[in-house]
Amino acid sequence: MALGTACSAARTPHPAEAGTPAPSGSAAAPTAVRPPTADAVFDYQLGGAYPPPAGVRAVSRDRTADPAPGLYNVCYVNAFQAQPDATGHWKRRHPELLLRDERGAPVVDKDWDEPLFDISTDAKRRALMDLVGPWIDGCAEAGFDAVEPDNLDSYERSGGKLTSRDAAAFARLLAHRAHQRQLAVAQKNTTDLLPQRRRIGFDFAVVEECARYHECGDFAEAYADKIFVIEYEEKDFTAACRTWGKALSISLRDRDVRAAGTEGHVAKRC
Repeated sequence: MALGTACSAARTPHPAEAGTPAPSGSAAAPTAVRPPTADAVFDYQLGGAYPPPAGVRAVSRDRTADPAPGLYNVCYVNAFQAQPDATGHWKRRHPELLLRDERGAPVVDKDWDEPLFDISTDAKRRALMDLVGPWIDGCAEAGFDAVEPDNLDSYERSGGKLTSRDAAAFARLLAHRAHQRQLAVAQKNTTDLLPQRRRIGFDFAVVEECARYHECGDFAEAYADKIFVIEYEEKDFTAACRTWGKALSISLRDRDVRAAGTEGHVAKRC
C-alpha cells in the first residue's frame, strides 16, 4: 500500500472550534459540493506553490498556500499525523492526542518522522476535530474547492493500536466538516476503505502509486474516473499512461514534490 507523501508546512493550530457530529447513515454531500471532473490535468504542488503549467486545470496545494486562480483547487491537510516540526507543540499542548506505545512514547511514522494522532476513541476523535476541523474551515475560507486529508492509512503503521474502523470514523467527521463548508473530500490512498467510501462521504480520490501497487482500476471504478494519480517512478508512470492515460489524470512527480525551478523538480503528465 502506498504511503502518504510529502508533508505540509507546519502551522500553529487555529483556536479550538467545536466539531459538529456527523449524521447517521450515508454521508451524502450537499449539492453545492463540486467534485473535480474526470481526467482534469493535475499538478501536485505540495512542496511549494508555483504558477501552474499551461493546460493544467487542477492543483493540490498545502493548506498554508493560496489557491491557484481559475483552477480546481485541492487543499492538503495532514489530518491523521503531526508535522515533524510541530511535534513539540503537540507534546506540550495536546499530549493526550498523540498515540502512545507500551512505554508511553509517541508512535511515529518513521518514513516521515510524524507522530500519529490517537483516533482510537470517539472522545479523542472529537477532541482532534476541535483542532483539525478549523484547518478545513481555513481551506474553505481561502477559496479551495476540495480537501485531501492525508495519512488515512496511518492505522497500518500503528502497531495494531489503531484499526481501519478508527480511521473510517475520523474520516467521516472530517468529510462532514468539509461538506458543511461546501468542500469536496478526497479519499487519499487506502483501497481497504473503498467499500466504505459512500458512508464516509468521499467524493473523489487522490491516489499515489496506484500503478506500482496495481490499484488504479479499483479507484477508477469506485470514483467513475474522478481520481488524481501521482506516480514517483518513470516506469510506473509509463505503465499508468499506457493503460489509463485516456481516462485518468496521471502525473509523474519527484518524491519531495519540489517547486518548479528548484533542483530535482520533476513534473510530467499524460
